[in-house]
Amino acid sequence: MVSDCLFTFLLCLDLKGQIDSLAREYTANARTLSSEQKLSLLRQIQQSYGKCKEFGDDKVQLAMQTYEMVDKHIRRLDTDLARFEADLKEKQIESTDYDSTSSKSNKSDHRGPKKKEVTRTRSKVKNSDDDCSSKSSQKKVKLTQGSEFSTPAVNFGNVHPSDVLDMPVDPNEPTYCLCHQVSYGEMIGCDNTDCSIEWFHFACVGLTTKPRGKWYCPRCSQERKKK
Repeated sequence: MVSDCLFTFLLCLDLKGQIDSLAREYTANARTLSSEQKLSLLRQIQQSYGKCKEFGDDKVQLAMQTYEMVDKHIRRLDTDLARFEADLKEKQIESTDYDSTSSKSNKSDHRGPKKKEVTRTRSKVKNSDDDCSSKSSQKKVKLTQGSEFSTPAVNFGNVHPSDVLDMPVDPNEPTYCLCHQVSYGEMIGCDNTDCSIEWFHFACVGLTTKPRGKWYCPRCSQERKKK
């Protein structure tokens, strides 16, 4: 694509040089040239301008394709970055759970020898063991309940669009879709060439996979039904 753009640019420069040369020849010899010669030069200049316009349209098309390609990779990077941040959060939570479990086991190991040093009657020892087991079970229940209510429910398998929207956004970056947000995640383009929005997020238009064939956004679909 870069080579095509460079080749088109060089052709356009060459044509502009030819146009300048023909224009100088026409203005320098306008008085001495016959009507047929003047008409021939003007036609050559007009044809050269027409080719320049075609090359200009090609450059615009290449620029649009380049922009779409870069935008696609940016959206992919945004999605990967959001997934990477979600993985980091998951690892942090797992590390916190492991540390709490390790500290709890260490405390129970330190309490073990103290029970052996206490000399009481068999009934008192049994009652003491029952109390300890009931307390430890209560602590386990509290710990489980606390973890259930204190730990937020996070789904790390799928990246939510809000994870991407929380990232810094370039104020000059264009917005898309019915939500007027920047590009993120999976997006689909409307097949209506006159669509004012053009690109839409899957979630905003109720899509989970790319549909087969042509696809039109909700607005364009309504306009097509009216016709």
